[in-house]
Amino acid sequence: MDDSTVSSSLTPQSTLATPPPPSSQLTLPPDTSRPSLSLDTLTHSRHVHRMINSNHYKSPSRPIYSDRFIPSRSGSNFALFNIPPSTNSPSEGREDSSSTYATLLRAALFGPDTRVVPPVTPDKRSFSMNPPSRNIFRYKTETRLPMHSISPFVCDDVVTGATHIAAKTPRKVPRSPYKVLDAPALQDDFYLNLVDWSSHNVLAVGLGNCVYLWNACSSKVTKLCDLGIDDSVCSVGWAQRGTHLAVGTSNGKVQIWDASRCKKMRTMEGHCLRVGALAWSSSLLSSGGRDKNIYQRDIRAQEDFVSKLSGHKSEVCGLKWSYDNRELASGGNDNRLFVWNQHSTQPVLKYCEHTAAVKAIAWSPHLHGLLASGGGTADRCIRFWNTTTNSHLSCMDTGSQVCNLVWSKNVNELVSTHGYSQNQIIVWRYPNMSKLATLTGHTYRVLYLAISPDGQTIVTGAGDETLRFWNVFPSPKSQNTESEIGASSLGRTSIR
Repeated sequence: MDDSTVSSSLTPQSTLATPPPPSSQLTLPPDTSRPSLSLDTLTHSRHVHRMINSNHYKSPSRPIYSDRFIPSRSGSNFALFNIPPSTNSPSEGREDSSSTYATLLRAALFGPDTRVVPPVTPDKRSFSMNPPSRNIFRYKTETRLPMHSISPFVCDDVVTGATHIAAKTPRKVPRSPYKVLDAPALQDDFYLNLVDWSSHNVLAVGLGNCVYLWNACSSKVTKLCDLGIDDSVCSVGWAQRGTHLAVGTSNGKVQIWDASRCKKMRTMEGHCLRVGALAWSSSLLSSGGRDKNIYQRDIRAQEDFVSKLSGHKSEVCGLKWSYDNRELASGGNDNRLFVWNQHSTQPVLKYCEHTAAVKAIAWSPHLHGLLASGGGTADRCIRFWNTTTNSHLSCMDTGSQVCNLVWSKNVNELVSTHGYSQNQIIVWRYPNMSKLATLTGHTYRVLYLAISPDGQTIVTGAGDETLRFWNVFPSPKSQNTESEIGASSLGRTSIR
């Protein structure tokens, strides 16, 4: 193209009459020399222009991905939750979506309500027949979420696909004893301890002036000893290995018996009044009596006792060693709870919050230093102590005299037995102290309590001269199954 052609194309007449020049040519003023332009030069300039104006350029050939996950509405199934797919007015769409969200929020907070119409959820058949419409929104990367994930209060583990675990239902405790034994002459005395269960599954019971053994496996009853008409049994206690039984008498003596051979090993003296409390720690036996004293006895030594513990101002009616055998807790009729160590002759800890006699004492097998104690008729409270920090943790008013306490070895629960005025047995969950069960059946104060070696069964004794066996705790393996003992031996027999 020459210069005359270029100049004529710039006149008005030629602009209206002739079509625009091709895109490959550039129109220049007449006095400007025309540089040589090529297609490569134009392509390079367009590329530079795109880089400079990249924020305004949109590629027609491929999508742009960013850090936001923008849904594609084309394949959305809005009918799943009765949401209209589109509205002509933006305000109508906002109002409808806000009402739907309010409905879902109200259902998540307050549950189903007759005044609120919940979103329609299709049944499983509609999902199986139309698998492509299983999500309310469809994204480029398809994700399968459970229906409850639309709740605004879903936990993180549910959102990430973790399995949702339903709330555990409360464990059911049988309300009736599975076995009842008649125990004639079982004394109705708050300060005595006449029932104990050995690690060999043998129950020892003091009835009058005799001690009887009941084998829980064979139901065989054996008369171990007869103290005579001038004496009576005030306490019994099995050694931890379950072969030796200590018997405290009303004359202030402590007898050691070999239960496997029904033979008395020795008699130890020291107390001048009845011995109502016994506690073993390996080969060391502690005995507490009405004379206010506690004697420590080593059955391997020739002496009747190796030390004497003084501190109580009235009869000692409760004794328990901790599971690590380092601390001894004692309760007395002076409303005091004392804690002693292995070498002290004076209490290292003193607790005076109870307002009645402290007979019920139990160490927790789950937490070191956790001690529970219960008070008599004027107190009615179960108190928890941390002997490691010397602190009072909590108090629970039970409404009746607390006679005994025992912890479960399998779960963090404990059992209390009561006297005036309800004569009940309560299973508690620690630490919130919620009642799992309240068991009734005794017509007198439930003064005696022992737990089986497997930790599932308790036996209770009362002044109504009966021993009742209850399944209250789960087994260590399965905490929801019932004990086999309770299912196999229903009935009522006599222990002698």
